[in-house]
Amino acid sequence: MSDDLASTIDVAALRAKYDAERDKRLRRDGEAQYMAPVGDHDRYITHDPFVKERTERAPLNDEVEVVVLGGGWTGLLTSVRLTEAGIRDIRVIEDGSDFGGTWYWNRYPGAQCDIESYVYIPLLEETGYMPKEKYSYAPEMYEHAQRIAKQYDLYDKALFQTRVGEVHWDEADKRWIVTTNRGDRIRARFFICAIGPFSRLRLPDIPGFDDYEGHSFHTSRWDFDYTGGDHSGNLTKLADKKVAIIGTGATAVQAVPHLGKWAKHLYVFQRTPSSVDVRGNKPTDPNWVKSLKPGWKRERSDNFNTVVRGEPFEVDLVNDGWTDIFRRVPIVHAVGALEQASKDDMAERQSRLELADFEKMEEIRARVDELVHDPATAEALKPWYAQFCKRPCFNDDYLPTFNRPNVTLVDVSATRGVERVTKKGLVANGKEYEVDCIIYATGFEVSGTYRRRYGFEVYGRNGIDLYDHWEKGMRTLHGHSIHNFPNYFIVGLTQVGGSWNYCAIVDEVAKQVSYIIAQTQKAGDDAVVEVTAKGEDAWVKTIRSYAGYNDKFLESCTPGYYNNEGKFKESVATFSGDYYAPGSNAFNKILEDWRASGKMEGMAIIK
Repeated sequence: MSDDLASTIDVAALRAKYDAERDKRLRRDGEAQYMAPVGDHDRYITHDPFVKERTERAPLNDEVEVVVLGGGWTGLLTSVRLTEAGIRDIRVIEDGSDFGGTWYWNRYPGAQCDIESYVYIPLLEETGYMPKEKYSYAPEMYEHAQRIAKQYDLYDKALFQTRVGEVHWDEADKRWIVTTNRGDRIRARFFICAIGPFSRLRLPDIPGFDDYEGHSFHTSRWDFDYTGGDHSGNLTKLADKKVAIIGTGATAVQAVPHLGKWAKHLYVFQRTPSSVDVRGNKPTDPNWVKSLKPGWKRERSDNFNTVVRGEPFEVDLVNDGWTDIFRRVPIVHAVGALEQASKDDMAERQSRLELADFEKMEEIRARVDELVHDPATAEALKPWYAQFCKRPCFNDDYLPTFNRPNVTLVDVSATRGVERVTKKGLVANGKEYEVDCIIYATGFEVSGTYRRRYGFEVYGRNGIDLYDHWEKGMRTLHGHSIHNFPNYFIVGLTQVGGSWNYCAIVDEVAKQVSYIIAQTQKAGDDAVVEVTAKGEDAWVKTIRSYAGYNDKFLESCTPGYYNNEGKFKESVATFSGDYYAPGSNAFNKILEDWRASGKMEGMAIIK
């Protein structure tokens, strides 16, 4: 950023504007404004619109070596790394009717990965597959999930259309007892929770929610029988329908262009606008593919993590909208990474970072003015917050959709959301909007209580409740193992190195867990492995040593799941508050060194 440009930015005015926009969206109920899909609302999560009927089967009552909960990227990577470690007596339990996880359920029109396909999609070298485009669409990723499962013979190991209700440790048997909604009772020596962060949908707790008599569904259960068409659009059955969509995050940004094209009228209910930059997707270059050498995937992923950490690099291999942001507004400013500047130049560094952020967001807001014709609509679509208060979005069709005469943006920021649901539609800003269909683009349980996030009960030694154990905050060793929960593992975003590339995180954890299980098996059939209290305490102390780096930034942000709807200090389950701050590359090195030492430090194998 040039000094001349910096001199044109009124820092005080922008700070005041950001604060005012944040304050008018803050709600007393915080995360309680959302409700879990349970009880009468269970239909939103149990219904699978992608199969005609549930496959009936008799309940299982048997035993396996390892149960892997989840059939998405996390569960697939975990199962593959277990297989590579020689562990083949695996059962994968998955709520969906096939592998894919997020990419099984999220088939809404326009669904696409927002991280570059070549670094995001797992096991490309192992399967010999190359994505068709720089940013793959959902059908390609769903097909790749199936490809992985077939190559590693996972279909014979899978229980689909099955949800775990409870797992508890049987001390006498040294086994986990797993019960499900299908009446199964499975004994497992090892249990691995690999469900990923975007697996449990959430709904807005709007007064009158159950009064609505029209059609409704969540975007992760898209009803093509009602809309017509498929992932690529062609929603012909909406031609005579008035449709409302609630939410304007990453999902809505991708779906709204298709709804706007095909619906008789589309109402987009927005509390907080997303930052929407250029997507610029393009086909994969075959000459580039020919130039690649073995190990290119890991090298590219590590390079991406380096760039988005604001660390020194020689070349930006990904070179896209994400890395452009981080080159200009390093992550150290956004999510509390280790501050490498000395105290003497800290203030100047933070000032420069803030100015860089202001510059980037001014460009985003200018793009809205460029693409949206109506000044009032354009103003409502402008994001007034720092770049990383919400997940940045990239789309070339979202903003122009609001130029369509059949698309209406309903700004509900003044009332902090939709006021109520009626029999015929929605009330916002005192006006009722009668619609034929309500689509909930309200996301997932990524920042609610741990019990709501995981959706099943876990009881360890002496009946200890996992969520009670985490009452004052998550406690693990390296994010995967918990004291008093022997042979129990988590592969996911718990107390691990942060990265915008999810698969780069979970793959290394999957390797770690597979190594630990293999070492335990070598100790004998009755051996169990458990984190020591000292080992757990040490890692929690390491994680908490970075606590507070992020607070000032999160307090300044508009409410969203990154800061628990503005109440991150009131919850121990903050989405962005339990990472290993030096990042995923540094964290992966810790795990690699841990395995190389062979000492199993912080864990004990008990015979």
